[in-house]
Amino acid sequence: MAAAHIQHRDFLVEIGTEELPPKSLLALIQAFADGIERGLKGSGVAFGKVEKFATPRRLAVRVTHIDTEQPPQEIKRLGPAIGASYDANGQPTRAALGFAASCGVDIAELTQADGPKGRVLAYTATRPGERTSSLLPAIVSGALKELPIAKRMRWGAGDAEFVRPVHWVVMLFGTDVVEAEILGIASGSSSRGHRFHAPGALRISSPADYESVLREQGKVLVDLAERRERIRGGVELAATAVGGTAVIGAALLDEVCALVEWPVPIAGQFEERFLALPAEVLVAVMQDHQRYFPVRNSQGGLLPWFIAVANIESLAPEKVRFGNERVIRPRLADAAFFWETDQRVRLEDKREGLKTVTFQQGLGSLFDKSERVKRLAALIAARTGSDAQLAARAAELCKCDLLSLMVGEFPELQGTMGQYYARHDHEPDEAARAIAEHYLPKFAGDALPESQAGMAVAIADRIDTITGIFAIGQKPSGTRDPFGLRRAALGVLRLLIEKRLDLDLLQLIDQAADSLPVAGEGEWRGGVYDYIMERLRAYYLEEGSSESITPEMFDAVLANRPGSPLDFDARIRALQQFLKLDDAPSLAAANKRIANILRKADSAASGVVSSDLLTEPAEKALFEQVLAMERATAPLISRREYAPALSKLAGLRSTVDGFFDAVMVMADDQGVRENRLALLARLRKLFLHVADLSRLPG
Repeated sequence: MAAAHIQHRDFLVEIGTEELPPKSLLALIQAFADGIERGLKGSGVAFGKVEKFATPRRLAVRVTHIDTEQPPQEIKRLGPAIGASYDANGQPTRAALGFAASCGVDIAELTQADGPKGRVLAYTATRPGERTSSLLPAIVSGALKELPIAKRMRWGAGDAEFVRPVHWVVMLFGTDVVEAEILGIASGSSSRGHRFHAPGALRISSPADYESVLREQGKVLVDLAERRERIRGGVELAATAVGGTAVIGAALLDEVCALVEWPVPIAGQFEERFLALPAEVLVAVMQDHQRYFPVRNSQGGLLPWFIAVANIESLAPEKVRFGNERVIRPRLADAAFFWETDQRVRLEDKREGLKTVTFQQGLGSLFDKSERVKRLAALIAARTGSDAQLAARAAELCKCDLLSLMVGEFPELQGTMGQYYARHDHEPDEAARAIAEHYLPKFAGDALPESQAGMAVAIADRIDTITGIFAIGQKPSGTRDPFGLRRAALGVLRLLIEKRLDLDLLQLIDQAADSLPVAGEGEWRGGVYDYIMERLRAYYLEEGSSESITPEMFDAVLANRPGSPLDFDARIRALQQFLKLDDAPSLAAANKRIANILRKADSAASGVVSSDLLTEPAEKALFEQVLAMERATAPLISRREYAPALSKLAGLRSTVDGFFDAVMVMADDQGVRENRLALLARLRKLFLHVADLSRLPG
């Protein structure tokens, strides 16, 4: 019956700030909502839905249907072991008395419970739950402390720290203010509207009224999804009105959404002469630098229009349009100047200047790096049956555009401009294309190079970077990865596996290492392979490559340290198929048993079996099948047809089971014992050609 009297209220917290960093807004509000939800769950208070709101000037979370009181809290503390709690006469020891005193009870009120190492003294009690309103300030403060803020600011004379100075805090539980001091600000019920349209205080009477009050009185759309769709729809309409289609990238849409509270899309125009610039340059100016949405025609070409999103509903929109047009014009004029000036000097003539640019302390200049990449790319191209000269030429030129005026102003265009300038210089088309492609993939899920030269240079560049950074002792530690080695390693793996390039990673690492200006062999070479293979683990287990690949399967294949990631992929795919067979669990268990027996043996098994010492019918049968399987699977293994090889080996199950049922491996006779161990080693080697099944559960 008590449950019928439980009351529920909605809760709202809003942190009002100066303008928040737009690229961090989504992460901040998600973490804030998650932190409050985690705090409520930890307190045991029941609640309904957790909703999040964010604008450039606020982070807000609303939780519906929260119980007004915390349920009764069961307290359970474990004390000293029973043996240490009473002396030989049954009297409590100082340890027991101290534990009782710390619990605030007499020792007679203690009970016993099972502890980690046996029976212990225990104290159990139930205390009434607290009012939820008294728990909320700590929950909010805890969530704010855990936000992913790289550098916190301090402001005024207080000690509070946050991503930006805080100016107001709303905390409502139902219609009541939750009184607290959050980040140095006393909580209340007053929010603030749009900085220009409604800068005064706005009273929020209840959490349910939050969006409507801000929208209708404050000219603020606090709902991220609503604001995003308002921007999308407005931008599309504005583009249609000028005869085109807006280019709306998800990242730009999110960023613009994080920059405005009351979005008003406005179309602007620039001079048609700027359309002579490469489209990527125009997009970089509009999208990356001005946060404008480009407009394309029906053929996919750019129109001399852009869509800006203002954060104000102006009485004179033509002035807003003119202001945006005035801002973009000098940007485009600069880009046109860079384009014309850069083309006056051949790309290859910029190469000498790379000698003055340090790649990394201890690893020489960018010129030195391009020379190393050139050698490695040519080797890779030759091994994959493509044109080594084309790959070498692309590698020679791949960093030259870093010295161009255009890339100096627009770093995001590196590679892209190199491709344009190489084509202007009449370099081979594939070499020019490879200059742009060698930066691919730039992020998880990004496209891969399509040209053979692009693949070769992309792999060589990344292998050189990873190997070089390891060689100078700067490998990543923890979450720090200042050189982007994780992304580089994953890029190499994706190229080798998804583009079906059968290259030996160990050889590539050695060849890259041999070209480095670092003395000595160094144990770090093996570390480079291990590091890249850990990225391969993430590729299978974390990147969603396959839900059916387990850590044990990965370790089973890695035990053989395959040099080629493509070969590794073939093995693990074969293992996937094998484990679907009915006989697989039994054979995995047998391999584990064999591995344990061989590990515990006095001496290493030779693998040389003497048929004269085989006395039991079961071991003779196993030996005959092992010989037959060696003949049958050898050609399959040599062709990397691992799946059919494992399928054949699955036929060993009954013979292996029969062997272990009838034969004592560790016989008293040393010769017989060693012969049987050799037979098991031979059997185990059959499976090891593909993977170490002993590492699988079973």
